[in-house]
Amino acid sequence: MKFNLGVVGTVVLSLVTASPFISPGDLASLQVRDDGQCEWKDHEGGTKNHNDKDHRTIYVQPGQRIQEAINTASRGDRIVVEAGTYAEQLTIEKGGIALVGLGAILVPPNPTIRNNCSDLAGNGTEAGICVIGSEVQLAPFVIEHQKVLSVGELVEDVSITGFQVSNFSGANIAVVGALNAQVTGNRLIDGKQYGFLTAGSVNTQVTNNTVLSSTKLGFIGICMDNFSGVRVSNNHISVYDIALCVQTSGADVQHNDVNDNCIGIFVDPSINGAKVHHNHISSTNPRCRQLPSDINFGTFGIILDGAVNSDVRANLIEGQTKDGLAVGLAIVDDPCSPPEISLSCSLLRTKAVASGNVVIQNTLRNNDLDLLVNTNGTGNVIANNKCSTPKELCS
Repeated sequence: MKFNLGVVGTVVLSLVTASPFISPGDLASLQVRDDGQCEWKDHEGGTKNHNDKDHRTIYVQPGQRIQEAINTASRGDRIVVEAGTYAEQLTIEKGGIALVGLGAILVPPNPTIRNNCSDLAGNGTEAGICVIGSEVQLAPFVIEHQKVLSVGELVEDVSITGFQVSNFSGANIAVVGALNAQVTGNRLIDGKQYGFLTAGSVNTQVTNNTVLSSTKLGFIGICMDNFSGVRVSNNHISVYDIALCVQTSGADVQHNDVNDNCIGIFVDPSINGAKVHHNHISSTNPRCRQLPSDINFGTFGIILDGAVNSDVRANLIEGQTKDGLAVGLAIVDDPCSPPEISLSCSLLRTKAVASGNVVIQNTLRNNDLDLLVNTNGTGNVIANNKCSTPKELCS
């Protein structure tokens, strides 16, 4: 994520949960009726029926432990957590678990505990919800987060919806070594390093979440560093240094609403074939001007930083301003020279040249500079973009 802001300056100057809780002790109270339905008494004497005899719904109320419900659950079970505040860190290591919040708020316990996501985003960091496969091998931490080297067995088909997760020191939700995980309809507030991180996973779906830093600029809102397959859509991300970091080749990033950040979408060096389309990126956070130089990556709506074969189309990018140096959409090379300030460059250790990128049918307005192309790469197509600067790149 290194880029020479002097290049931008030169270009601009020349022109931018209900009850009951099912615990191990009361599992014996479950009855399987002749019709294959599962029933038990709720706290008011009612009966809960479910048509699938193999799957249960486990209810958690305030004062009870969500992690106990997770430990008790079997594949295919649904855990419903009632409204309330729960001071817990959660770990999901078994497949087929659906975790559903009905106004549930998850905050750090005091003290925090260590689990398999501890230190993932740096020494001493902890995740709020840790979805993790078995025998996950991680590289030592260098920057951003630990790289997933291998996974013994992916944890499959975990879903998380309806939670507010707040104030964790690492990622509010981390998905590591998972297959077909779904994270939808959550509020992820004030994650110190990440709102959401998926790493070493396959086919993660991240949809309809609000990711917000409420007190100061967060680091990264949503980051996708999968082995393959990730779709990030219809999320709202605001008040981050980087709203969306794309570190997965073939990632699909669409229909997100991104505002009040320093960088909207950052496609990392060497990432191949990312699809970035129909996103709305607006307004630069004024605090971007105050960032120290070691984490000041510039101000961009979308930046393809040594990325290749990206397809960037039908995005609306507006209001990217910062002392005349902000850019709506940029295609640049990254020297990846020491000291590395990105995880991708720390692995590449060679220049990343942007090539084969297609940037078409985007609308850019009210930016210091709408389009910037500063690459020695070949095969980049920039066409049919509605913008004003520079004139030779705009239609």
